[in-house]
Amino acid sequence: MGERATLKNNVGQIANDSPVAALRLADVNYSYGARRVLQDISFSIGPGRFAALLGLNGAGKTTLFSLISHLFATPSGSIQVFGNDINRRAGEALRHLGIVFQARTLDLDLSVNQNLSYHAALHGIRSADARKRIEELLHSIDLHDRINDKVRSLSGGQIRRVEIIRALLHRPSLLLLDEATVGLDIKSRAAILADIRRLVEDTGISVLWATHLIDEIGQADQVLVLSQGRLVADGTVQDIVNEAGATTINEAFSRLTGVVPLNPGSRP
Repeated sequence: MGERATLKNNVGQIANDSPVAALRLADVNYSYGARRVLQDISFSIGPGRFAALLGLNGAGKTTLFSLISHLFATPSGSIQVFGNDINRRAGEALRHLGIVFQARTLDLDLSVNQNLSYHAALHGIRSADARKRIEELLHSIDLHDRINDKVRSLSGGQIRRVEIIRALLHRPSLLLLDEATVGLDIKSRAAILADIRRLVEDTGISVLWATHLIDEIGQADQVLVLSQGRLVADGTVQDIVNEAGATTINEAFSRLTGVVPLNPGSRP
């Protein structure tokens, strides 16, 4: 994303030694009718951490994101964002959140600027402040020259970057990204992931990155392995490999989930 100082000015700052977890889930369950899709999910993410939620399609990642973002009510257990319970203090909790959903959500027939300005207005950001943040953030990803172009004229990677910028406009302290690289080529995937990791390093923002791609997992990440609605592992790559009695994260994923391991860098 280029200009690091610019990003620092546009992201919420929470001290990394804060005693309050960026995100804490305790005994969260969720069902669609009689079908249980999340079972006793408990974990926490510290401030300034990159956490990867790793699971196959259908593991429950998107449902979990819907609960954290309060699109679904939490019927069982608790979810706290920087100490704010999502059910009892939803407004305060959501002010800390920036969200990029798996499905594209920009209006293709509006310009980049119109999409971003509308989102800023929904957050109550004054017009002058919104213009400044939009210009700075678009400069940081080398898209300022496309500010007046319709979104449909952008590439898939460019659209995803604009969605990430949109999620940062209100200066959140926790960024949720649900399969943010789905449908992108390898180069675009790697670039966006590098941007987000640099954002964590430079600003101290916390990130929950949902993915089904093992090659998007870094050695220093907190890795949360979700399988059939259950959290089956929580730790660093090395922790998970050791606890599974494996030699690679691919092999560990296979042992934890029952999925036959594939070649490193491929989908689990």
